[in-house]
Amino acid sequence: MPSPEPAGALLLCRAEAATVGPAAQLLRERMLLVGAGREWSVLVPEGKPWLAATDSGGEPVDRVLGGWAGALAVGAPWPVLALWWDADRSGFTLASGFRRPVGYVWLANGTPVGEDEAMRTFAARLGLDPVHDVQSLHALTEADTAADARARLLGLLAVLTRTGLELPAGLTPGEPADRLREVARVQADAETVEWSGWRDAVHAELDVVENTGVGPWMRGPRARCLAAAQLAAGVPLTLHGLRRRSGGWLTAGALLLGHGALGLAYDRIRAARD
Repeated sequence: MPSPEPAGALLLCRAEAATVGPAAQLLRERMLLVGAGREWSVLVPEGKPWLAATDSGGEPVDRVLGGWAGALAVGAPWPVLALWWDADRSGFTLASGFRRPVGYVWLANGTPVGEDEAMRTFAARLGLDPVHDVQSLHALTEADTAADARARLLGLLAVLTRTGLELPAGLTPGEPADRLREVARVQADAETVEWSGWRDAVHAELDVVENTGVGPWMRGPRARCLAAAQLAAGVPLTLHGLRRRSGGWLTAGALLLGHGALGLAYDRIRAARD
């Protein structure tokens, strides 16, 4: 019987699946998308190339997931929380817009190796209770011989249940990647997200914009300036990713380019219709 894959990951998005799916296409990674409670969705990586790379000495899982989370969040009005783990460590990365990502790490035995300030920033960006929730998060940064890395991530998720997060049974940090995929596939609302080309991806994003009432915010001089800024930022990030052969940076650059192009396209399409 093969040994469990040591690395695994979940991408938690604070948005409905109908909104997350089109954005996730631009990651160009095959994923399973499932609802995860009120105003939350979860993406489960289905393809294995990224996992093989982390196991064979390529980019570590935290860097890959951090790149994905940042790429998703940079062009979306909702935050993305990446949970990741491997044989030696576990942790999270929270990405929100253009702000610097915040994260925390625990060794496999649960020893905290992050900074306490990260938890306070994490709570503030997700709008958590500054007293009770922060106290619960602070407990995860203290020594506890009875809590391993998996228990730390479960403790983090317990705090997030107060925001409406409810992961389907079996989608649990620390589980082998194959097990996560199996659980996600059998969910009634599961859908596969995969790259289908720029034209389909942009049309899907435009449909979401129209159906969620975000459209008015994507028109006018300010919206065009933001789209141009996303394009300008995406080019050097993409080149940096190509030079370093970094999937995370390459994906972030591609997402910026995609969202910038979407912003300009939407403004022009609506102007033509009007």
